[in-house]
Amino acid sequence: MTEVQTLTERTTLPIAKAINEGLRAAMVENDRVLLMGEDIGPLGGVFRVTDGLQADFGSARVLDTPLAEAGIVGSAIGLALRGYRPVVEIQFDGFIFPAFNQITTQLAKIRARHDGTVNMPIVIRVPYGGHINSIEHHEESPEAYFAHTAGLRVVAPSTANDAYWMIQQAIASDDPVLFFEPKAKYWHKGEVDPSAPASGLHQSRVARTGTDCTVVGFGAMVTTLLQAAEIAQSEGTSLEVIDLRTVSPIDYEPVLASVRKTGRLVVAQEASGNASVGSEIAATVAERAFYSLQAPVLRVSGYDVPFPAAAIEPLFLPDADRVLEAVDRTMHY
Repeated sequence: MTEVQTLTERTTLPIAKAINEGLRAAMVENDRVLLMGEDIGPLGGVFRVTDGLQADFGSARVLDTPLAEAGIVGSAIGLALRGYRPVVEIQFDGFIFPAFNQITTQLAKIRARHDGTVNMPIVIRVPYGGHINSIEHHEESPEAYFAHTAGLRVVAPSTANDAYWMIQQAIASDDPVLFFEPKAKYWHKGEVDPSAPASGLHQSRVARTGTDCTVVGFGAMVTTLLQAAEIAQSEGTSLEVIDLRTVSPIDYEPVLASVRKTGRLVVAQEASGNASVGSEIAATVAERAFYSLQAPVLRVSGYDVPFPAAAIEPLFLPDADRVLEAVDRTMHY
């Protein structure tokens, strides 16, 4: 095998390619890192995120697997117990549920079961969310199931630079990480700086500063919030946009600092609103910054129905208009 080249200088990449380069860098750094998933080898995955990696690292480190998600995750657990660092791809978000038992009853609990003496360095890559006009089981947002499961870390990048660095940070973690990738944004480009990570794996960030109202989201929703902020600015309202980046554990300090400044909070997500990540954020901010709030925390989410057919998905998914409607409500409370 010839020497594999990795990024050495700043460049502009789509998010999908940034993840590819992050995987490549991690595999060069540690020969115990291997990739597993359906059609991730010569095809490069259905979204081509792993394109070229089997050619560079061989079929012993980039493994095409049967269509058996429980078997894929179960095999990864066995490999992790033998000292490997598997990175598992779930082809689509809605396909993760056949592996739900392996993830929640085994993977999430092994470290605690052994009092922290056994590592579980497994990353499960999950292309998630809507906006691709696909069919049932291909546009879901199941992050709350896993955020609710103690023992799992759950993250979701929104930029190419975060995608590049966070996949490497997730692979370096000795805890299992669910890595939710906003598939609708795979081909959105951004600058990637290979010299140093911008921040840690579990740090929220201020994506845009503002003074009148805080809006919070993660993954693909961050783009929607930034669009809403642009529109709001033209109408005389200043929104501060927080990119959570991490869903479990949540880094609340930037959120709380922003709410103490603006006095208002809108939380947005693609997932349904009932018993969701947005619900948890709303409750926590109400507990920890109650006296700073000038209005109730509002949530903007998908509706509490199964994800609809492609023709009507725009009615289900939050857009900038729905975010701005919530901002108007909180501003006029």
